[in-house]
Amino acid sequence: MGIALGIDIGTSGTRTLAIDETGRILASASAEYPCDHPHAGWSEQDPEHWWRATCETIRAVLHRGKIKPEDVSGIGLSGQMHGSVFLDQAGKVIRPALLWNDQRTVAECEEITRLAGGKDALVGMVANPAVTGFTAPKILWLRNHEPQNYQRLRQVLLPKDYVRYRLSGTFASEVSDASGTLLLDVKNRRWSHELIGKLGLDPSILPPCYESHEVSSQVSPIGAAECGLAVGTPIVGGAGDQPASAVGNGIVRGGVVSATLGTSGVVFAHSDTPEFGPAGVLQAGCHAVAGAWHTMGVVLSAGGAMQWLRDELGQVEVAEAGRRGVDPYELLTAEAAGVSAGCEGLIFLPYLTGERTPHFDPYARGGWIGLTVRHGRKHMIRSVMEGVTFAMRDSLELVRKAGVDVRQVRLSGGGARSQFWRHMQADIYGSPVATINAAEGPGFGVALLAHVGTGAFSTVPEACDATIREVEHINTDKSLQKDYDTAYGHYKAAYQALKPIFTEMAAD
Repeated sequence: MGIALGIDIGTSGTRTLAIDETGRILASASAEYPCDHPHAGWSEQDPEHWWRATCETIRAVLHRGKIKPEDVSGIGLSGQMHGSVFLDQAGKVIRPALLWNDQRTVAECEEITRLAGGKDALVGMVANPAVTGFTAPKILWLRNHEPQNYQRLRQVLLPKDYVRYRLSGTFASEVSDASGTLLLDVKNRRWSHELIGKLGLDPSILPPCYESHEVSSQVSPIGAAECGLAVGTPIVGGAGDQPASAVGNGIVRGGVVSATLGTSGVVFAHSDTPEFGPAGVLQAGCHAVAGAWHTMGVVLSAGGAMQWLRDELGQVEVAEAGRRGVDPYELLTAEAAGVSAGCEGLIFLPYLTGERTPHFDPYARGGWIGLTVRHGRKHMIRSVMEGVTFAMRDSLELVRKAGVDVRQVRLSGGGARSQFWRHMQADIYGSPVATINAAEGPGFGVALLAHVGTGAFSTVPEACDATIREVEHINTDKSLQKDYDTAYGHYKAAYQALKPIFTEMAAD
């Protein structure tokens, strides 16, 4: 029986796992690394961190699972979407990668829209408007602000595709991740040479693009020596972290959508056609399922807001968790559970790194609104959880308006690990929610893609049907739903009232 590796190159760390053809996880390992913020709104990483973490976690998985390198039948790669790795002629990194939540490219988004002939023309070419986090604006930023580095540029890779390059020596990408570059003709699943030409870019800086399950490369002797795998091990196209997570959650047919609370938050829906509702309202792209597409809404600081709360205001819980040997988030959510729904009027806006869906506002800021002397730490903790979930509901409402039949929401990420937060999501979304047996999200999804690409399954839905099952189902508490609906109304009004102030603050 073949063993597939799934490698997920995330924002805060890389996670690798090994599964057999039944979906059983044989071993897993994680390695963390830092993210740099040299200026307000900027997010960068050294791609070398990803490679070191990949090698470390692969070797750990092989050791823990007692897996021989030659028993690994295939590798799937997932990773944070939209990032930009700039390489020179020798394949060396020119500068730190600009990440998905980097907000420096407002002017470049305006430039792209103008060069494309307007927003409608742009959406017609690549299915999406210009958004600061996407890859194309980052390339133009390099051209506009670091011309000497731009002159050295010979290849642009997404984060997971840089790891593929280090594993194999091959430049390659795939359609789901490439959809988030703003340079892919999503409808026809190929690079948009029309837009590339309008932007004055050399198409040779973009790698060949595969379907997610297709074998794209093989582990090279150099890659094998560094990570411990066998030379020639097949590497499939893989997927961006959100399409990969959708595969890992079984979102490969209509009727079920996923709500993933990682560093970012994503509401993801499958589509059998490249029709995405009102143009440019939701992010659209190719699914990791051949012949299928997706639409999704993105919250930039979801689990990231909870991480900020833990790091900046949760020192007491962190210390206590260390003494008790538990996760600090367990203590934080236990405190939050002692407050009623709606936090007695306290609202939190989770826009710590700007916001994508539904506002597309790089200047949006986070904050508490409605603080009184009655509010304490537990109110503040719960309000962060509610604010993040309200932001996710914004995207879910747009998915519904786009005509998607939402019969169930499948939960994953950090927000799925807490029973308290799972119930909160059911009540705020106004929809039944469920969890499944596969809790590894992107890594599990791309491991399944590797099994498909190496012949263990004939299709991605077949692989999901064989390995994924529902383990918990939670219905909406109608009495709490009313309280949340009221608070959600206040949440939406707060952003609209503060938007002009956010813009003025950004100009200061």
